[in-house]
Amino acid sequence: MASVGLFGQDWEANFDEAVTKAAQNNLPVVLVFTGSDWCGPCKKLDKNILQSEVFQQYAKDHYVLYNADFPRKKGNQLPEEKRATNEALAHAFNRKGYFPLVVVLDKSKHVLGTTGYKKTTPEKYLSLLNSFIK
Repeated sequence: MASVGLFGQDWEANFDEAVTKAAQNNLPVVLVFTGSDWCGPCKKLDKNILQSEVFQQYAKDHYVLYNADFPRKKGNQLPEEKRATNEALAHAFNRKGYFPLVVVLDKSKHVLGTTGYKKTTPEKYLSLLNSFIK
């Protein structure tokens, strides 16, 4: 079952729209590569960091969020257009296939920094993401 947190109201459904929103608001894009139904560390990142009240409250004013999910179970497959977008994003930003991978991009889609799951507090995780932003 796909995690509800990754598809909440603050996650953009379309990557191009996410980039447009980032440019309009001068915000970075936080691109999260996840395997929602098979990747243990992805589930921990979602539950312990991304779904936390601290992260969600901060992110809604400071980031544009996009989840590039790669579910494996047949019942969780994404629509073809979303799957194709996520594969193109993986080709561009996650060539080694790391899961989870969190990529912070500027409004021009330049990589500012990357990280994965870390057993830490949401506050420290936000501090790490912010350290990538110049």
